[in-house]
Amino acid sequence: MSTLTNRDLQNQSGLSRLNWAKIGSYLFLSVVAVLYIGPLLMLFLTSFKSLGEFFRNATGLPEALNFQNYVDAWNLANFPGYLLNSALYTAVATTIFVITTVFLAFPIARGYGRYSKYILTLYVIALFLPPALIPQFQLILHLGLYNTRIGYILLFLINPIGVIIMVNYIKSIPKELDESAAMDGCGYVRYILTIILPLIRPAVATVTVLHAIGIWNELILPTIYLTNDDFYPITRGLIVFEGVYGSNWPALAAAVIMLMIPMLVLFMFLQRYIIAGLTEGSVKG
Repeated sequence: MSTLTNRDLQNQSGLSRLNWAKIGSYLFLSVVAVLYIGPLLMLFLTSFKSLGEFFRNATGLPEALNFQNYVDAWNLANFPGYLLNSALYTAVATTIFVITTVFLAFPIARGYGRYSKYILTLYVIALFLPPALIPQFQLILHLGLYNTRIGYILLFLINPIGVIIMVNYIKSIPKELDESAAMDGCGYVRYILTIILPLIRPAVATVTVLHAIGIWNELILPTIYLTNDDFYPITRGLIVFEGVYGSNWPALAAAVIMLMIPMLVLFMFLQRYIIAGLTEGSVKG
């Protein structure tokens, strides 16, 4: 019989440690997955329960799939109108924000402005500052934009993290492209839209998803700036929904599930770009 050498023993010991490390990693990820998925699963199951079944066993499995909760959630409290308002606010504000951010981030990333580094530093500092709700409210009020769709959209036209991600990603694009485009007579706007924008699609997708989700899930600002229920987004509408039908938790759970679907579809559509955008935007500097 052949004897094991020291090298073989070391290799087996290393493989054993590696296997235990993998097992530990999988166990940790499983626990994290349960912590994240558990509440969502409970919400999903609650949306199929009847009201009486929910009060008898709030955490158990539904006895049958009760789709009537989704019908009730859709019809109660003008849910379609609130959903349309949220889609309008999210689409318009995100589109304006992404376009203006690209044109702002490009000269900062290239250092074409005299104080580009200081401007970027200000955006980094803005990440750690609390929201200026009182000055912002006074500004909107004096501009005559309180309780208007335009005024509400204007609240979402700036986001420091989006500018930072875009600046850092643009820094990864060779500066020689600028010189070549200038020699070919390509104008600034045309260069941004036809050359830079396609090259930074991962960053654009990342900023789009982050900004859209922030607008879609916003609750504080519509409570402060919108008093006309015709202008309410879906999150503000759910407050009215819960206030009138607060005891019908299964229908409210169904409403929350429907609230999640648009952003989930957006994320699935852009997910292949998001990881690349976050990675490039975090390591380039």
